[in-house]
Amino acid sequence: MSDVRLLQALEGVVERELDRHLAVFKEWMPHEYVPWSRGRDFDGVLADGEPWAVEQSPLTEVGRVSMVVNLLTEDNLPSYHHEIATLFGRDGAWGTWVHRWTAEEARHSMVMRDYLLASRAVDPVKLEQARMTHMSAGFESDNRHSPLHTVAYVAFQELATRISHRNTGHSSGDPVCDRLLARVALDENLHMIFYRNLLQAALDLAPDQAMRAVADVVTGFRMPGHGMPGFERAAAEIALGGVYNLRVHHDDVLQPVLRHLKILHLSGLGPEGLKAQEELGGFLGSLDTQAARFDERRAAILARRATARR
Repeated sequence: MSDVRLLQALEGVVERELDRHLAVFKEWMPHEYVPWSRGRDFDGVLADGEPWAVEQSPLTEVGRVSMVVNLLTEDNLPSYHHEIATLFGRDGAWGTWVHRWTAEEARHSMVMRDYLLASRAVDPVKLEQARMTHMSAGFESDNRHSPLHTVAYVAFQELATRISHRNTGHSSGDPVCDRLLARVALDENLHMIFYRNLLQAALDLAPDQAMRAVADVVTGFRMPGHGMPGFERAAAEIALGGVYNLRVHHDDVLQPVLRHLKILHLSGLGPEGLKAQEELGGFLGSLDTQAARFDERRAAILARRATARR
């Protein structure tokens, strides 16, 4: 099916999923999750402001790193909106969903930044400089060539974002941060369900095309924040901290979506679909092996660090 025909064929599914989403979505107010009482003036143009120091942060080291990565990722929302609005359009059910999704996602960067500043959790100057650099570069999706590939990507990416937020909260060392990110993660889970159900409909409509899209997306998956300054170093710290790494990606992101859609057991495929399904199975086996090796290296590194601290 052509992109136009596929989008038209999925319009009814989008409308149904949008109605379901709005029925289960629970309104929440970002300002209610921010500990404003912790806030005080920073140094700068305000008299008697206090400079930031790392000792003021309530977060663990991995919590600080992960919160910055997660926030900078959320900050690029204008670019994400442009990408999906260009692919899905601004009219009908597709357009209504695009704008609703954007409005919900905007809350995440708002509440996370307010928390970080009120809590003095990170260096505000470096945070703003990183935001300017990251947003100035923009974002160009690996899947901008195909609406179907984009649907497949966001089905996994929304779950990856949910897991990243949730694990960041657990590792943060601050119950307020944990509660805040748990609320953000609820939104991300609803977004994942929306796109996962849309991907299911695409598999029913065009199984070979959809299987190829899933295989391409899974084997080439990158988080949307991959282009931010210092991402590789931050990702290494986040991986060692257990927030997001190969094992988490394989077990908690890829496998749940693939199992739900029964991707590896889907029948009725043509030659192209079967080829893509086989490629996907082989990749998952290889990824599981890589994750096991990473688990061993991580355990050894953490053991050495524990010994050094003693």
